[in-house]
Amino acid sequence: MYNLMTLLQNRFQRVYDRIHQAEQACNRNGQVQLLAVSKTKPASMVREAWHLGQKHFGENYLQEALGKMDELSDLADIHWHFIGPIQSNKTRDISSHFDWVHSVDRLKIAQRLNDQRPRELPPLNICLQVNISGEQSKSGISLHELPALVPSIARLPHLKLRGLMAIPAPETDPDRQREPFRALTNALHSLNTEFSLTMDTLSMGMTDDLEAAIQEGSTMVRIGTALFGSRTSAQPFSPQAPERDSNA
Repeated sequence: MYNLMTLLQNRFQRVYDRIHQAEQACNRNGQVQLLAVSKTKPASMVREAWHLGQKHFGENYLQEALGKMDELSDLADIHWHFIGPIQSNKTRDISSHFDWVHSVDRLKIAQRLNDQRPRELPPLNICLQVNISGEQSKSGISLHELPALVPSIARLPHLKLRGLMAIPAPETDPDRQREPFRALTNALHSLNTEFSLTMDTLSMGMTDDLEAAIQEGSTMVRIGTALFGSRTSAQPFSPQAPERDSNA
């Protein structure tokens, strides 16, 4: 029976291999970063992943994340990404404790994060969440709303606008998977040109569609299920096939 470290090591290696193979297929070697989505998983599991060399972790739930941060405060060079919906009453803690926020979708939230970012910390890295498939159940702004929002956020001094994030509607056909990712990539390039920006991040691709995302330009894939198992379990593995995770 493998121990937890060996199990995690095997799972991480499989994901690294998938990323590398997808990069090679489109001549993008070394351009994609893995964000390990650790929501609902215990701090002990994050610690094991950190020992394997993983430094970037994504969290959806603020109070859960703050508890892990306290428990893991001894770990050097760990980077926390907030990837869940943002309520106004949570912005102070998010701006104070996270290195990245992927889910900004309105100016009010961006202004609060900017104003509440501790001045001794570097600017907070921001991605704008785009509702790329137009699903009513998902957060994010539409593509056509981006040009009105981007310049206002880019001017905020304590934020660093890094790019765009999206969670497309589930799709099993690889060609259809690529379509929303292509649209997001084109939007980023257009915005950079129109507003003379240098956004460099496309946070797109999860367990079921990372290859399609990388083919279309993803620079950061958010993976949870393939690394840690289903989000309802504190155990990383089960004999069943992993269920789709809505954020990873």
